[in-house]
Amino acid sequence: MTNYYLGVDVGSASVRAGLYDADGQRLAFSTRPIQQFHSEDNHVEQSSAEIWQAACAATREAVEHAGIDARQIKGLGFDATCSLVMLDGQGEALSVSRSGEAQRNVIMWMDHRATDEAAQINATGDEALQYVGGAVSVEMELPKILWLKRNMPAQYQRCGRLWDLADFMVWRATGEDVASVCTLTCKWNYLAHESRFSASLLQAVGLEDLAARLPVGILPLGEKAGALSASAAQEMGLAPGIAVASGIIDAHAGGLALVAAQPQGSLALISGTSNCHMIVSRDPFMVPGVWGPYWNAMIPGWWLSEGGQSAAGSLVEWTLHQHAYWAQTQQQARQRAISPWQLLNEWVADLELRQRWPTQHLHVLGDHHGNRSPRANPQARGMVMGLTLEQGQDGLARLYLATLQAVALGTRHIIDALTAAGQRIERLVLCGGATRNPLWLREYANATGRTLHLMDDDDAVTLGAALMGAVASGECADFRQAAGRMVKPGRTIAADADQRAFFDAKYQVYLQMYDDQQRAMALMQGFSD
Repeated sequence: MTNYYLGVDVGSASVRAGLYDADGQRLAFSTRPIQQFHSEDNHVEQSSAEIWQAACAATREAVEHAGIDARQIKGLGFDATCSLVMLDGQGEALSVSRSGEAQRNVIMWMDHRATDEAAQINATGDEALQYVGGAVSVEMELPKILWLKRNMPAQYQRCGRLWDLADFMVWRATGEDVASVCTLTCKWNYLAHESRFSASLLQAVGLEDLAARLPVGILPLGEKAGALSASAAQEMGLAPGIAVASGIIDAHAGGLALVAAQPQGSLALISGTSNCHMIVSRDPFMVPGVWGPYWNAMIPGWWLSEGGQSAAGSLVEWTLHQHAYWAQTQQQARQRAISPWQLLNEWVADLELRQRWPTQHLHVLGDHHGNRSPRANPQARGMVMGLTLEQGQDGLARLYLATLQAVALGTRHIIDALTAAGQRIERLVLCGGATRNPLWLREYANATGRTLHLMDDDDAVTLGAALMGAVASGECADFRQAAGRMVKPGRTIAADADQRAFFDAKYQVYLQMYDDQQRAMALMQGFSD
């Protein structure tokens, strides 16, 4: 009998379930939307119950569409955004919202409520911070937990378990009280190379009681966390007893699929709402503003360094939605039965027929949601320089192109920080939303001056979760073997040498814009609320 593996990917706006055979062929794929709640500025919340229900519905549909016997599924892997889930002592949802709505029990990764708490943690100068690029991000879990303890103390006292979202999904599927070395190391300041949290750091900020609210077990990646429970199996339309792997962060699942077969020198770029840039190495590299080095956090036996951009796909969407011509763009796309992205790419091509360098004098700094790497500055802001009174199709196409270039130049900045610290980057491997946009791929290649390598499957993250299931089931000995069997290389996109001088100049403008912004912010500092 053929064996199959299931990957369940919890993203920011949807849950996806993918079913794969032992050769990595995807038999079925299903998705379900999930809500985000914006109760206050910089507060973004979700419901763990809704997420679980969406995962169950997507899984049932995928299995039904594949038309296989569910008993042939041998392994199940969950990945998720690095969002924080809070439950009470009975395992019920506990609100993280000042609205008091019980189902709003997830603080999303993109939530920036805990800026002051992140600053306090960083002010300790604790030695553990050197393993997160020198500073925790507001998007990580300790700042969020400290915010809850300070601002919602009654809820915090009732808290029985705090989970990273991927670990919550594993618990919900198996009932096992375990967390993953990936989630804890990358987002909770767990020092995996020493198998401990920093007691001095937790004590310095008043979180010495955190341990009582954490799962009791910590599992390596690929470890079997437990067997799918009878109740969860019924909800998901699966057979009980399936091996469920330890959890993994969504970007890291994509990185696993991209580099596990050829880890040395491969930089994985996982594009989506935000961007993650991950590279593994045999030796640890300390890179200011780049998270890590994390031991065993993506591939066992390797150190992981992780850069990122807090806004990537979300920045492009936000920019388009603000433009006066966006409504007409959507209308024209509907009339032609094509996507707005295809229409915009056509407009850019037309603009480039008339102007060789359409963004020569229009520049975007994409720090609209802060700068995750390598500046590690959540207070950074976005900028647009070179505005005119241009309107209509050309105006939107030009701004769209400049925004794509801004995100690509941010990736170049991260690559430069990694290489300056001694990392050797020989391959740039991409997955995620940008891979479905040929114009954006072109700009990534040209802005970085590097050839891009794609996978054959267009959803590396869900495939990466399935790899977790394949290893946890025992059917594959390790991730290199699993990826060698299940991950197929795709096409490449080479950089255009004729564009190099233009992007070298534009990169210098990109760097200077940040310096100019910081000078302006310093001049206005005395007028804070």
